[in-house]
Amino acid sequence: MRISYNWLKQFLKTDQNPDELAVVLTDLGLEVESVEAFESVKGGLKGVVVGHVLTCEKHPNADRLKVTTVDVGEATPLQIVCGAANVAAGQKVPVATIGAVLHTHSGESFTIKKGKIRDVESFGMICAEDEIGLGSSHNGILVLDSKLKPGTALAATYNIESDFIFEIGLTPNRADAMSHLGVARDLRAGLLQKSSVPELQTPSISSFRVDKRTLKIDVKVADSKLVPRYCGVTISGVTVKDSPTWLQNKLKAIGLTPKNNVVDVTNYVLHELGQPLHAFDTAKINGQKINVRTATAGEKLLTLDDQERELHEDDLVIADAQNPLCLAGVFGGKNSGVSNETTAIFLESAYFNPVSVRKTAKRHGLSTDASFRFERGIDPNITEYALKRAALLIQEVAGGEITSDIIDIHPKKIEPFTVFLNLQKAQKIIGQQIPADTIKKILASLDIKINSVTDTGLGLLIPPYRVDVQREIDVIEEILRVYGYNNIQFSKKLNATVANSPRTESFKLENSIATQLAANGFYEMMANSLTSPEHASEDAVKLLNPLSSDLAVLRTNMLDSALEAVAYNSNRKNKDLKFFEFGKVYHTNNGAYQEAKKLTLVITGNRYGENWITPAQPTSFYELKAIVTNILKRLGIDRYDNESFSSESISEGLRLFDREGTLASIGLVHGASLKKHGIKQAVFYAELDWEAVCKRVTTKLKITDIPKFPEVSRDLALLLDESVSFNDLAQAAKQTEKSLLKSVDLFDVYVGENLPAGKKSYALSFVLQDKDKTLTDSQIDKVMSKLTDVFAKQFEATLR
Repeated sequence: MRISYNWLKQFLKTDQNPDELAVVLTDLGLEVESVEAFESVKGGLKGVVVGHVLTCEKHPNADRLKVTTVDVGEATPLQIVCGAANVAAGQKVPVATIGAVLHTHSGESFTIKKGKIRDVESFGMICAEDEIGLGSSHNGILVLDSKLKPGTALAATYNIESDFIFEIGLTPNRADAMSHLGVARDLRAGLLQKSSVPELQTPSISSFRVDKRTLKIDVKVADSKLVPRYCGVTISGVTVKDSPTWLQNKLKAIGLTPKNNVVDVTNYVLHELGQPLHAFDTAKINGQKINVRTATAGEKLLTLDDQERELHEDDLVIADAQNPLCLAGVFGGKNSGVSNETTAIFLESAYFNPVSVRKTAKRHGLSTDASFRFERGIDPNITEYALKRAALLIQEVAGGEITSDIIDIHPKKIEPFTVFLNLQKAQKIIGQQIPADTIKKILASLDIKINSVTDTGLGLLIPPYRVDVQREIDVIEEILRVYGYNNIQFSKKLNATVANSPRTESFKLENSIATQLAANGFYEMMANSLTSPEHASEDAVKLLNPLSSDLAVLRTNMLDSALEAVAYNSNRKNKDLKFFEFGKVYHTNNGAYQEAKKLTLVITGNRYGENWITPAQPTSFYELKAIVTNILKRLGIDRYDNESFSSESISEGLRLFDREGTLASIGLVHGASLKKHGIKQAVFYAELDWEAVCKRVTTKLKITDIPKFPEVSRDLALLLDESVSFNDLAQAAKQTEKSLLKSVDLFDVYVGENLPAGKKSYALSFVLQDKDKTLTDSQIDKVMSKLTDVFAKQFEATLR
């Protein structure tokens, strides 16, 4: 943001130089990134003086050149060769003397040197207006007022303005400082800590008056929530033309290109007071009516950039009796703006809902000076004042009369924010005792009123334009930045406390598991918590002010994030993937917000790449299951059950759970979910409830001796109904033989020919061991017989 030093001094009469003010502004948090010198005419016309042409003769060696003698206020006139057709004796002309550096209208620059043109010496240059940056004309030399004295510096004649421009790196929360008035307000508060405190002077509007009531525009506001305040007035008899030099110079100094006197005034007041304004040509307002409403879906508007835009039903527009005239607070319409033929205007000053303006600007890809301020929140109490200020300036530079009363639609006044400041808490956070009188003086300098005083603190009223100060901590920050961070004393003694956090801290467990997964070939991913509503459930947390329609809610699941990463990589020929992510999902429940942390894993493609000795091995459900069980084992969780499940997103899955709830779920992603993301290969997905897992983590170590006696393995091939799962068989086996049975594994499944309908074959392996002695054949046979009987009774299993 560019701020003019001279402009600031219209609000604050200070004798501090730009570099000194830059330090104060930076200390206040308005970081000055640079201070640049500015001249309304580049170079300041240094070395260019008024000359009086004494003689003008034809050049002896050139038909189109003339040899002149010019009085430039020195003892001896200068001989100058000139090629302009309109040069003549008796004229007062601009003369660039030897050594002068000229900056042309086109941006080029050159130095005047003594020269010889066609054998005739020349000691300077008689200039056209484009050659010294005063205009674009090159139709002959510039002829000056005959009353000017030779030798007078041309800069004094044209009132060349010199200024210094602060380039301020403004943070988005400081909407109050997006104008010269706002910066001056802050600067005054900062100077309060110095020896001198200049008075803040604002432009007077006391001369505003209604001249006639001959042009009334009826205004109707459809929704006061979208337009809390709307002001307007008509001005008739204006003459639209170029702005006066002073106004053009002010705008040029801050990087704006002058348009015409009416538009320039609206831009001037915008950067002076921070209030966006818009001027409509009343001749282009159908029915002499202004309707502030939302657009009808499909309505079209030709904007100032010559683009026809199709409006959204949520776009706020300023319309007449028939059509939209402009996008409220964002961009003007081509067919309703001020032109050279305009003789009467309707001047608008309003406070629009920041969220509505932001959505419209983002929807149409527009960012203007007006939307930049409306989006962040302007001062709703300056609306009428800015309107009167602009109306008076328009009368000054364009003539005209005020031909209507001010329309001010303001159904509900926007009240100040109320905050209670606990002085003891402020002292604790600041780290230093600031006298209460100093705090009160700082608050007063920031227009923060003290509403009540108690033994513990102050009840405060924050002005509505300070949208970033709504909490006690915000007020403390305001006090601290104005008091000066550099004024806070630091103790020479450094105290520190080393916290002893347990090994089961979530972040420690995350690091441990992340290292384990990375060692297994996984890459960590970090997806955006914001997502599209189509990827979220109905209980999603909706953003009040979303960046876009694709980032309008917080995610309710992490599967879509994982699938987006898979799709992104597979579309770039990277199909063998292993990803994991620690993240959160968000839900609403009866108005309350809930969040839960998850660990998700996704694998797809081949487990190992194909090579000369080993064919490609696709990833599988069992590989992912092994990864999940190893994670749980690493965390000391080994007591849980499992069951199969399916859902809208998982076609075949396994859920791991205990008495307290679900620990993890693993499964094959449903084809419909893959198709939605354009994925054409199988994807396996696992999700661990990280909060539940952390609650069950145990750090107790169990140390057991290596068994002295050998294990014994026995196999059974069973013919079973297709409905019987391996988990059913394993649970039954463990319940039957608790002391000797160490593990049960499934090593073969057969379904097909030579089996009865509805049957399948399972080949199971059983490992038996006695820690006190070697098992005998009779003991082994007894256990296997018992297991066979249980399988037969419970599952009607038969041996093959």
